[in-house]
Amino acid sequence: MLLAAFLVFGMPAGAAHAETTPDGQEVTDFYFAGNITYKGEPIEGVKLAVDGNGFTGETQTGADGKWKLYVPEKKKYTIAVDEDTLPKGVIVDTSQLPEGVTAVDGTSGSFEAEFGLTGTKIVNLFLGQGERVTVSFLDQLISRTIGGINFGLLLGLASMGAALIYGTTRLSNFAHGEMVTWGGVVVVLFTSFWNLPLWAGIIAAVIGGGALGWAMDAGIWRPLRRRGLGIVQLMIVSIGLSLALRYVLQYMIGGDTAQLPGSSPAPMRLGPISLSYIDLIAMAISLAAILGMAYFLTRTRIGKATRAISDNPQLAAASGIDVDRVVRIVWIISGSLAALSGILWAYFRPGVKWDMGMQMLLLIFTAITLGGLGSAIGALIGSLIVGISVEVSTLLGVPSDLKYATALVALVVILLVRPQGLFGRKERLG
Repeated sequence: MLLAAFLVFGMPAGAAHAETTPDGQEVTDFYFAGNITYKGEPIEGVKLAVDGNGFTGETQTGADGKWKLYVPEKKKYTIAVDEDTLPKGVIVDTSQLPEGVTAVDGTSGSFEAEFGLTGTKIVNLFLGQGERVTVSFLDQLISRTIGGINFGLLLGLASMGAALIYGTTRLSNFAHGEMVTWGGVVVVLFTSFWNLPLWAGIIAAVIGGGALGWAMDAGIWRPLRRRGLGIVQLMIVSIGLSLALRYVLQYMIGGDTAQLPGSSPAPMRLGPISLSYIDLIAMAISLAAILGMAYFLTRTRIGKATRAISDNPQLAAASGIDVDRVVRIVWIISGSLAALSGILWAYFRPGVKWDMGMQMLLLIFTAITLGGLGSAIGALIGSLIVGISVEVSTLLGVPSDLKYATALVALVVILLVRPQGLFGRKERLG
């Protein structure tokens, strides 16, 4: 039921009416196009992919060697040629690349391209004899696994907060994606609109995330809880709140993708692993926040009260625990974690977009369910499994457009073996 509601209410307005090409691309005002030829003859069936600014797409050349890749914005993108679809012994001749197109790390099949004055960029590629530089499957697996851990850690920050909310209130908060987006939006406002330092934007985003969590509980959820609304009614309210917040955020920053300071730095290589300094900082911040949450839940009085409410709210209240106060603190912490996750997600994508939290929402629910409903530690472990599954899936032949669906496959497999999730408790029904 949650998935159905997400698909119905989470779809952006107008998505069903967008014009598409025969190969499934959404037609926009901006595109890369060109020919691929070898010795003056067009080459058919060469696969190309575009990636960047949170967008991915793919196509292949026709019988005339022509191709076209639509993108949503006039930004810099990476265009990759699948060299396995080229004739044997042939590579792209990087000495004949057009202006504004450069090879990535000296490779022959991956290029960075940016638009000129118009919304169209012609990238004609000429093939020549050469030896392809290949990376072994093991090296790619190691690299993707590290990338999956990085993604899983930042996803874990958001998932742990959502799991705490579910554990203490039994609310499946569909507006949690917008709480994630809010973190990135605040940093954009501080750095791009008001030209303040990045550190000030990050601090403001974390504080602002906590303030948003407090305001949502004080203004909406606590009054509704006191009126005795059921879980389904509260979930429907959260869906409506998600839609309202999403378009408020779009009004604030517009529909384009905004880049944070220092986005897309040059990667550093350690053997087969390629990470930027931002990736290392993001992983360190995620680990520090997760360890802090573990200490909070296991060593502090409020944390122990949170676990008690999650186990049995009626018994916790009868024991003298101020349930409303603890729930309010949980909302503040959850909002701050979501905002921090949104900042890291903006660097991972990269870029801040008004609906980027919605793209993460299904993965958050998947991680929470996989780890065990209401378990913060389970949400973290579930997030790591989701992150690694998503990043490694494309290496196993899953199309990039479907890589996030592999998280659902992992969820189904684990739930078939352990229906309560990895760290969930068995409950008797009836």
